[in-house]
Amino acid sequence: MNEQTFAELSAGYALGALSPEDELAYREALDAHPEWMPIVEADAATAALLSEGVADVAPPASLRANLLAQIGAPEVDIDVAPASAVTSDADAASIAGTRDPDVADADDELEDDDPRAAGHRVGSPVTEQVQTVQRRNWTRSLFALTASIALLVGIGWGVGTLTDGMRAPSANSVLAQIEQSGDAQSSTAQLADGGEATVHWSPSVEGVVLVAEGLPEIADDQSYEAWFVRGSAPVPAGAFESSDGSAALLLDGDMQPDDVIALTIEQSGGSPSGLPTTDPIVAIPTSA
Repeated sequence: MNEQTFAELSAGYALGALSPEDELAYREALDAHPEWMPIVEADAATAALLSEGVADVAPPASLRANLLAQIGAPEVDIDVAPASAVTSDADAASIAGTRDPDVADADDELEDDDPRAAGHRVGSPVTEQVQTVQRRNWTRSLFALTASIALLVGIGWGVGTLTDGMRAPSANSVLAQIEQSGDAQSSTAQLADGGEATVHWSPSVEGVVLVAEGLPEIADDQSYEAWFVRGSAPVPAGAFESSDGSAALLLDGDMQPDDVIALTIEQSGGSPSGLPTTDPIVAIPTSA
């Protein structure tokens, strides 16, 4: 199972719309790919956010059966004559106040298990039969449609940006993919105060992750900022804060061969000029 298929199942699980077969496939895929957990968390958070503004309304008991019947029922073209032009033998007999013997005999011949005697239209699928027709495809289509509607509603509420942010890959998920790849690479450098910082990357995985421990304390109006240093040109790679001196940061942008990853202390949110304003507290080479 690829990540896109899992994302569809995750959306259905968050909405409670998976069939038993799909839920089993979802759980097996998650066990095999723990790095997909951020997708699950993002879907759960999105579903919770959207539900906060929706009042609980109990749907009619007949809604699901009616919907299934409409999906599964074959289309039949029926030519209907004007009511004034149709007069059956039974109608004529009723108008005359008598019962036509032929019609009475036909009615008496209906067995108890005849669909006409039970009040069903002959040839119409019953609900149990419809539910077995392409159940799995119907379930996936339903929750895919529901997820699309939820996304449109989210955009209408002005939370589209928030949803995109929750969908973005996290440093931990990218780091897990790097570590599981067959070509993972890393480079570590020591900080002056005894801490260390390590850069993780892989040619087969998109994304570079910086993991740091023992970062020096900074003021409330300051941030750490990472840089790709190419020759003498620093390129901003993301600003962040840390309350305990540790951090895992998915760097912004792509690392180039021979880049040095540097870390500086800047004003809150990062350097407004796009250039470092202080000396690096650590510089990590990525070439041998």
